[in-house]
Amino acid sequence: MKTDITRRAALLAGGAAALLPFRPAFAAYPERAVTLSVSFPPGGATDILARLLAPPLSEALGKPVVIENRGGAGANIGIGYVARAAGDGYTLLVTSSAFVVNPSLYRNPPYDPFRDFAPISTLGASPNVLAVKPNSGIASLQDLIAQAKASPDKFNYASPGIGTTPHLAGELLKLRAGFEMQHVPFSGAGPATQAALAGTTQVISAAQGSIMAQLRSGELRAIVQTGPTRAVDLPDVPTQEELGIKDANSETFLALFAPAATPAPIQELLAREVVKALQRPEVQQRYREAGAPVVGGGPEELRARVAREVPIWREVIQVSKISVQ
Repeated sequence: MKTDITRRAALLAGGAAALLPFRPAFAAYPERAVTLSVSFPPGGATDILARLLAPPLSEALGKPVVIENRGGAGANIGIGYVARAAGDGYTLLVTSSAFVVNPSLYRNPPYDPFRDFAPISTLGASPNVLAVKPNSGIASLQDLIAQAKASPDKFNYASPGIGTTPHLAGELLKLRAGFEMQHVPFSGAGPATQAALAGTTQVISAAQGSIMAQLRSGELRAIVQTGPTRAVDLPDVPTQEELGIKDANSETFLALFAPAATPAPIQELLAREVVKALQRPEVQQRYREAGAPVVGGGPEELRARVAREVPIWREVIQVSKISVQ
């Protein structure tokens, strides 16, 4: 009798449970700390922007948001790590334009930008800038092209390194405008800037934020910027498109991605809260000071950006025969 009663109680309990509303495993997300895995070492622009995002995002989610740096191999180590992470919303990727460049730059990248990730939002973006010393005799892009055509084997430009977006922006400009200049890669924006200041190279191609101090001081003069519109901090510097160079727009962008298997409701929650965090005036000010004004366009903007840029950089890398291996 006791066994029969126990069985009946269990059946009733099971039936009652069936009437309760279904709660998926992610309904209470987040239940613990969320990690922003940055694909570069501490101290760089990507790391700085991630750390600026973490406090307001933590406040919105009600859980800690911690930064974890996984730099190396041109960002491939960090990107590949998140590509293999669980799609539970607790490990997210903060990376740069390397995300859209590396699949064409490296022979065996550890990820597929379309298959392995869900876009959450672009965080910030900086145009690339071509700049010269004020006494260079180059006052415009037309002057630069004329000098380069006069001495194509000697005229050169500095960049922060092979495969960086400033390097690729220089190659894209050459391709679209039909002229030649020699690329001189350096190990970062600092050494490239010093070379331009010393006159070792005639031109530097750099992300706006990395040379903004020299532009403000007058040590360097920007002659063209590569973004689709004029940057707020460079209102007098024309874009390439304004000067008749079509299909050459480029930016160095920073963005947030989740592993592709992340449930859609978690993706939507993250996108909503990230975009709201980026709309805060203090966050926008700090991003602008860091040289990468807020974009915050959400998943569709970032998805379109990736779809647009992957084939552009593939073309540039193949035509220019760029390789890091």
